[in-house]
Amino acid sequence: MFVSFFPQPKLFFTSAAVWSLVLVLLWFFGGAELGASFGMPPAAEGAPPIIGISVFWSPPFLWFYIYFAVGVLLFYAFWSRYSPHPWQRWSILGSALVLFVVYFQVQVSVAVNNWYGPFYDLIQNVLSKQTIATEGQLYREIGSFAGLALVGMNVAVVNAFFVSHWIFRWRIAMNGYYMEHWPRLRHIEGAAQRVQEDTMRFAQIMEGLGVNFIDSIMTLIAFTPVLISLSQHITALPIFGDIKQPLVVAAIAWSVFGTVSLALAGFKLPGLQFRNQRVEAAYRKELVYGEDHADRAEPATVAELFENVRRNYFRLYFHYVYFNVVRYTYLQANNMFSLIVMVPSIAAGKLTLGLMNQISYAFSQVTSSFQFLVNSWSTIVELLSVYKRLRAFEATLQGEALPDIDQRYLERQKVGTQPEDEPVM
Repeated sequence: MFVSFFPQPKLFFTSAAVWSLVLVLLWFFGGAELGASFGMPPAAEGAPPIIGISVFWSPPFLWFYIYFAVGVLLFYAFWSRYSPHPWQRWSILGSALVLFVVYFQVQVSVAVNNWYGPFYDLIQNVLSKQTIATEGQLYREIGSFAGLALVGMNVAVVNAFFVSHWIFRWRIAMNGYYMEHWPRLRHIEGAAQRVQEDTMRFAQIMEGLGVNFIDSIMTLIAFTPVLISLSQHITALPIFGDIKQPLVVAAIAWSVFGTVSLALAGFKLPGLQFRNQRVEAAYRKELVYGEDHADRAEPATVAELFENVRRNYFRLYFHYVYFNVVRYTYLQANNMFSLIVMVPSIAAGKLTLGLMNQISYAFSQVTSSFQFLVNSWSTIVELLSVYKRLRAFEATLQGEALPDIDQRYLERQKVGTQPEDEPVM
């Protein structure tokens, strides 16, 4: 799955993580200030944030673009010499571009959050007749938001287009790699389906899940300092009273609670999804044989295979009932949680309308990042089932023993029993 697209995957991802950490540390310990030598100094300490689209071509942002590009090119140059790979442009430079665009989209969200405070404070003051604003002033403020929204929308569209091509290149690499070793793989149960369908599903899942994971990490990095800054306006939490960094503590605690709840509720789903692919494959395979051989796909055999399909689907439906009850209950409560957190400060009159909107937006961004598993659990379950099937290919090519579930399948085939009687994992 990875060796076909990335050079020496284990070492590659380890080196990528280490190099990213080095670049981050260098940035925070002098790299940001280094831009001043090239006429791109960082923002002055305590200076108010730039409101609107112009923030993206301000000197600090321009210097970060250059810093990021130089770091990526150095990493690419190293791997191009150390371990050349036919897909290195897409796997290294393409991955870096995806990371950058996701980072840029997160910064658009930060810019929107910075816009919320002054705008809604202005609206509050105008409605309470504490100040006067002209129509032109209000239109300019709305136009500032429209500019940010337009940039964010178009970048998202371009990114989706590029990610689709990037992921399909990964599928091409996997397909070519598996077909190159087809003589050794063709004897594995459902080999054709694994090459054609599972590589397609792996690519499709990674297109959404991978980008969402990166987005969650970037959002967490960008908005946690914002939430820490806004915590000065929240003096206490319901029930717990005064604590340090109340917004951050509340976001982490609420997200951990949701993640653990969903993990416990969805414990059996990966095994059921994997078995579902197996029973569907067995049913489809028998029907395919029946197209060319009159003695195959007989009514009794087909009925038994379809009964396995029915039984597994009904098990899935049952387990998804309580999983969805937990999931949707949590997500509905999540919509009100930030408001509940702010109740003591609202009652004390310590928040303005602008601060309420900023806190609510920043809080939702941080909690959604921590809730990656909650929001993506169904997709993760499907990815795990695909991984289990492709893992048999990896084991065969590396000379390792097949995964336990494939070994049990072969053993049951030898004694003539249906593999679908396996226990749920």
